[in-house]
Order: sequence, then C-alpha cells, then structure tokens
Amino acid sequence: MSDMALKQGGQGVLPSGETPSEGPLAVKGVRAINRIGGALRRWGVPLVKLEPGRLIEIACASDGLTDFGGYPLEEPLDALVQALESEASLSLVGRLTARWEILHLLRNRLRLQRDWTAQPGITREPVKRPIFILGLPRSGTTLLHALLAQDPASRYPAHWEVMHPSPPPDAAGIASDPRIRLAQRELGWFYRMAPGFRAMHLMGARYPQECTEITSPTFLSLRFDSLYSVPSYRDWVDEVGLEPAYAFHRRMLQHLQWRCPPRRWVLKAPDHVFGMDGLLAIYPDARIIMTHRDPLRVTPSVASLTVALQGLFSDAVDVPRVARTVAGRWADGARRMVSLRSADRAPGRYLDVHYQDLVREPMAVIWDLYAKLGLALTSDAARRMEEFLAQHPQGRHGRHSYSLAQFGLDAAEQRREYQDYVDFFRVAEEAPAG
Repeated sequence: MSDMALKQGGQGVLPSGETPSEGPLAVKGVRAINRIGGALRRWGVPLVKLEPGRLIEIACASDGLTDFGGYPLEEPLDALVQALESEASLSLVGRLTARWEILHLLRNRLRLQRDWTAQPGITREPVKRPIFILGLPRSGTTLLHALLAQDPASRYPAHWEVMHPSPPPDAAGIASDPRIRLAQRELGWFYRMAPGFRAMHLMGARYPQECTEITSPTFLSLRFDSLYSVPSYRDWVDEVGLEPAYAFHRRMLQHLQWRCPPRRWVLKAPDHVFGMDGLLAIYPDARIIMTHRDPLRVTPSVASLTVALQGLFSDAVDVPRVARTVAGRWADGARRMVSLRSADRAPGRYLDVHYQDLVREPMAVIWDLYAKLGLALTSDAARRMEEFLAQHPQGRHGRHSYSLAQFGLDAAEQRREYQDYVDFFRVAEEAPAG
C-alpha cells in the first residue's frame, strides 16, 4: 500500500490507478443493445419487466432469506417502479440496469437484516456527533469529504462497503477484502459506459460514498432521481419524508463500525438539504457543514451531470426539461438552507465553507474547520490531506465544460431565483461558466 494512500484505520484509498480506462467499445455496445431494444419494442416484443412483487420473490430465493426488517419496502418500491415505467423512458440497457440494481438492493437488505438478527451487538453501537457535509451540488462537497476522510481518526463509508455491506467489515482484513476488487470491477463498467464521467465526479471502490447510496436499500432515496427521470417518485419522497431512511442510515453506520473503528463519522450528500427534518430527528447531535458556491456555476454543472447520467439509461432525455428541473429543484434547496439557518436554535451546529476558499486554500479551510469543531488536526492527518491534494489536482481527468446557455437557462432569471441565498450566505459571484 502506497504511503500516498488515503487511510481509514487500516483501509487505504489509492489516489490513482484504481479505475479501469474508459472504453469506447463499451459505449458502442450499449448503443447497439439499445437499438436492438428499440427494434424489439417496435415489433411488439415485451422487454425486461419491472414487477415489484416478482423482484422481491427473486431476491428472497437467491439466499433463502425472507426478512427485510422493519424499514419501508413495498410502498417506496412500488412508487419507484411506477415512475420508472411511466416517466423514465428506459432504454433496454436502462431496464436491465434498473432490474439488476433493484435486485442488488433487495439482496443487500435481506443479508443486512440477517446480520443484525445474528449479531444484536451491532444495534447497540454508539453513533455520536456525526459530521454531515451538505449544500448545493458541485460546490466542493466531494473534495471536502475526501479531505476530512484522510484523517485516521475519522470514519467514512467507502464505496465498496456500501455496495457490498454484508458481512460487516473487519478491521483486520479491511485493506484486502475481496469486495474491494468486486466493487472496482463494477465501477469500471460504469466508467466504460460513461466516457468523461471521471472529469465530473470522483469515484472509486475505496473512496468515500454519499449518504443517498446508504439509504437506497429502503427505496426512500433521492439518488434514484439523479439516475432516472422520475419526478412523481421525487414528489412522493418529498411528501412522505426521509426519517425512516435516516433510521436505516444510522443502522448502517452501526453495522460498518461494529468491527471496524474509528467511530467519528464524516458523511456527505448535497440532497440532505431536502431531508433535514428526518436527519435531525435521527441525529439530534449532528454537526453540519454547509458548502456554498455561486449558483450560476452550480446549475449548469448539475444539469450537465444529470443529463450524462440519465442518458445512460433513457431512450429520450429532454435536455431543456432536465435543466429546468435541476434549476427549480436546487433553487428550492437553496431556499431550504436559508430557512433552516434563519430558524437555527442550535448554536455551533452549523459551519459554512465557501467553494472559492476551499479550492484556493484548502488546508486553511481545514484548519479553521477543525478549530471550530473542537477537533485536533494532527501533523499526520494534515500530511495525508496535503498528499491527497497533490495527487488530485483540478482537471486531472479532464475538464468538465458547461454553460447556462447550452441548457437554455437565462442568467438574470437564475440570479433572481437565488438572490436570497446569495445574500444570506454572502456567496461570491464567479466568472460565467463556459
């Protein structure tokens, strides 16, 4: 293991060489499969069916397990599948992917419940004062999460642990767990399907994972809204709330730390801004770091990322509609942040990080955060953070280019939508994207 590796109590995150090269042949293969699917549809041949009851039966038969635990299942799964069928315009690859993903999550859920029943000590694990990073997407949440994760005193959920969580990871074998290679192969296929995605978002088997992936086995997770066009599902989630998903999230943290300390969690997901009531109900002692960036740089970047993701699985991505949806959604998210902080009754709970400060002087931001959080930043942790920054310069995997104009969005209108947010958090204006 390289000294440059990102450490997590014996687990390492390699800064380079972990992701297989992107494959244009794989992209051509995906397009060919989708053309076949289109032809079959025109000929009246039924494609892959998404039937919740049948998918549950298949998942249960896989390992002979039937107990999904007490967290939501049938209703959210039905809501998701209905939206996939009626709104997502799934391609053949999209249908195959959705079916595989739902079965994978159901099997994970069954295996996790088996673990929790067999090892009741997991449910007694303390989860104290977790640190959550949230804010507008593309505002530095991933970079900040990765930096805080360098500290050996911190615990973070790695991609491989979330993708294949059962059995609970063990500190003695965490650096060589075979699930790491399995997860990396699966991520490798994703990169082959999506050339250029590495320039948009940092992923790898050992890298920190987002909380929306942790909650996905409940099917109460906004990560599905990023991958597929499912507006009715998103609206349904907003209506029912995310508290049950956060209860499952807490159980997952207990599961991951049971045999693999440390226990000082650093977590992140921009979408937490839409679930703060549920988050704080489950984690009343949580500490919240909000990241901020000029929304006129955020909106086209998120639109570009969403179009790229949904284009992998859909036959018909309406780019202007996606952009309008993204713009409206995150304008609402910004208003929620202002409302939350305006009503703040917990002094010291919230901290702010501005994107421009983070990219200009990342270590100064880190030192300031540690002081305000009352944590000790050791020389070893600081050295690991500096090494990570040296190994991950901006643009290492190419530039992610985007602009408001390419999505048909008006800059003046967008500025008005976000003005309260910009004023409240004193967000600096950046040069236009393009």
